[in-house]
Amino acid sequence: MARSSYLFTSESVSEGHPDKVCDRISDEVVDLFFREAAKAGMDASQVRVACETLATTNRVVIAGEVRTSLDDKTMKSKVKSAARKAIRSIGYEQDGFHWKKAKIDVLLHPQSAHIAQGVDAGAGKDEGAGDQGIMFGYACKETPDLMPAPIYYSHKILEVLTAARKAGERNCEKLGPDAKSQVTVKYENGKPVGVTQIVLSTQHLDPELTSKDVQKIVEPIIRETLPAGWISKDTVWHVNPTGAFVIGGPDGDAGLTGRKIIVDTYGGAAPHGGGAFSGKDPTKVDRSAAYAARYLAKNVVAAGLADRCTIQLSYAIGVSKPLSVYVDLHGTGNGKADEAKLEKVLPEIMDLSPRGIRTHLSLNKPIYARTSAYGHFGRKASRDGGFSWEKTDLVPALKKAIA
Repeated sequence: MARSSYLFTSESVSEGHPDKVCDRISDEVVDLFFREAAKAGMDASQVRVACETLATTNRVVIAGEVRTSLDDKTMKSKVKSAARKAIRSIGYEQDGFHWKKAKIDVLLHPQSAHIAQGVDAGAGKDEGAGDQGIMFGYACKETPDLMPAPIYYSHKILEVLTAARKAGERNCEKLGPDAKSQVTVKYENGKPVGVTQIVLSTQHLDPELTSKDVQKIVEPIIRETLPAGWISKDTVWHVNPTGAFVIGGPDGDAGLTGRKIIVDTYGGAAPHGGGAFSGKDPTKVDRSAAYAARYLAKNVVAAGLADRCTIQLSYAIGVSKPLSVYVDLHGTGNGKADEAKLEKVLPEIMDLSPRGIRTHLSLNKPIYARTSAYGHFGRKASRDGGFSWEKTDLVPALKKAIA
């Protein structure tokens, strides 16, 4: 039997966290190549990008492999420009990390022909997966967007604080871009009912600010962000618990693409296959199949078939169809559809080949920079195709298939 009463904690990091700066730059590069390919009349399905970024004190290194028909010299300049714009948008204009002053090296090179031969379609062969691996999707009824409460509200705290900082509202202009949050949620009878511990560490621009000063700024906003009644007199606050936090971002700690995979997904409430998302075009199933697994799990829960759903997909490089589909309803199914039936039905209502996923979710678009902070899941689908994996448009087909 699963425990019904317990504490569970998840963390989030802001867009100014060193690793998230790198995720943002890498995803800006993916978006850039999609936009430039469209301008050149290139087939978007042929764009290949695998971009990694390292950031440290006034230095950014962008490396990886790409494949397009675009001019390399022109694209190198545009990649540098995209990186500077991303750093500026995040808000870094400090001595140790400045959007204008940082040195940026671009070390992108052509995609390996041996990888290409496994991914590309050929005579009698559909496009294969860009790599082997396992991907997980998860959904539950704990929040309106069917996400686990601890990670959902950890993200929301930082999103709201960042918006206030950029707008210069509520004294948040005194804060810097680098921040981390952590929320410990109390569960009773399997449902989230309150918060026992709140951790918020945020960079501040005024070195004279104390931890108490920072708490006065952030506490009212955090209280408004969490559900009513979740914070009690017994809730413990840890705001900038180490004291001063003036040196932040890549100047304080080097960043790398792909190091915040639990922050990006479900905050530890569900399994993770180990693959990062940012900097990868959607032929890489680390990204696209994880989106598909979330999409399917969310639709299962939205259809009322279960209160919780975990889905695992597995792939082999160069092979188009998933090797396995696994469904776990955690004992919360409504009796109409068991796991075995869903494992049969889901691949019938959605083509889970790499090409099928990209087509169904319209992933061959410049929609990735916005995913680089505050989670890839639990977001609102937008009209231009962003966060398409958050739609619940499979609900009618699911209900019909299991009727």
